[in-house]
Amino acid sequence: MQLAPVGGTTPPPTTSAPTASTPATSTGSSQAAANAFGLGFDSLLKIILTQLTYQDPLKPMDNFQFVSQLAQFSQIQLGQTTNERLEALVSAQGSLQASGLLGRQVDVSSEGALMTGKVVAVTFAEGLPRLTVETADKQTVTGLALATVTQIRPGS
Repeated sequence: MQLAPVGGTTPPPTTSAPTASTPATSTGSSQAAANAFGLGFDSLLKIILTQLTYQDPLKPMDNFQFVSQLAQFSQIQLGQTTNERLEALVSAQGSLQASGLLGRQVDVSSEGALMTGKVVAVTFAEGLPRLTVETADKQTVTGLALATVTQIRPGS
């Protein structure tokens, strides 16, 4: 679809970003296109509103095409919401796993060495769980990532 000036006004400058009239083959490709160009749902909605504003009044957009584009935008927003919720779920799962280690003996790989100790605390830095481990010789090591744990045993 081409955008034509209405009433002597000129349309906004075009960019290399995909327009709302570009059909997507699937939800994944719509979201990939939005992510590839750094466009969010609001930006894509502005594109379609601009397209409607500057369309030729003698050749308006086909209703089917318009509804199809709105459905694509809805799918993009749904995908973004799903991703945000999945990220929150993964974060909560990591927190639950880390808190389950309290009072247990763990082997931790730290700087190429294997260390064994008891998990005495769990802290959260930047949304990620960090373990505090007390070794058998009463040394305390803090800030260990959950991914560094190689073995878990019941506490003593």
